[in-house]
Amino acid sequence: MRTSNETKMVICAYKDKDFRQELKKQFTLPVNPETFTQNYKIEYNQETAHGNEKKGPEFKSTKPEELKFDFILDGTNAIEGYHEASKSKTVHEQFTAFKEVVYDLNGDIHRPNFLKIFWGDLKFQGILSGLDVNYTLFDRQGSPLRAKLTVTFLDFVAQKERVARENKKSPDITHTKLMKEGDRLDLMTYNIYNDSKYVLQIAKANGLTSFRKPRVGKAYIFPPFDKTEV
Repeated sequence: MRTSNETKMVICAYKDKDFRQELKKQFTLPVNPETFTQNYKIEYNQETAHGNEKKGPEFKSTKPEELKFDFILDGTNAIEGYHEASKSKTVHEQFTAFKEVVYDLNGDIHRPNFLKIFWGDLKFQGILSGLDVNYTLFDRQGSPLRAKLTVTFLDFVAQKERVARENKKSPDITHTKLMKEGDRLDLMTYNIYNDSKYVLQIAKANGLTSFRKPRVGKAYIFPPFDKTEV
């Protein structure tokens, strides 16, 4: 559930990984973030089998997207445009409310909540992966009057949705192919792994003594394997 204030970032909590069971807890940032960073990473396999010539890195997978925000919690009421609901709350109270939504353990699911983030055109679903708090201003009793939060969220996709998104030609999953008239095992290997040199491993995985004599009408498996062993 989003608030009517579309200019503020709203973080909504869910108890299920499919993001269907929304909780009543949500947090509206008192002011827009000072900085906003999106992080995309690609993982490559850079291992080379002993005795083999070193090659360029091979694509392995894409890492989940990360979002990183820096924003302020203020207890002085001096920041222009500060959210009305936060003006009467101390920094400690604001941080506690934020932490209950994004960080604290949900006893029903034995983990922190799943989260949806709405901010302008941004719609992101994920989980908290990092939270740093830097208190920068204090009253005479030493209570914090202002805090800067650096928060990192990790994209989360439920397993069934992840499977639906995957490229079904990926070499990282097991394929089963029916051998038809005119098919060749080395060409089928190339189509799946983008390299026919793995054909001997495929022949071995299917109990063949030679990859040149596959049986028409037989189903052959093309499993994932450690390419550095070739």
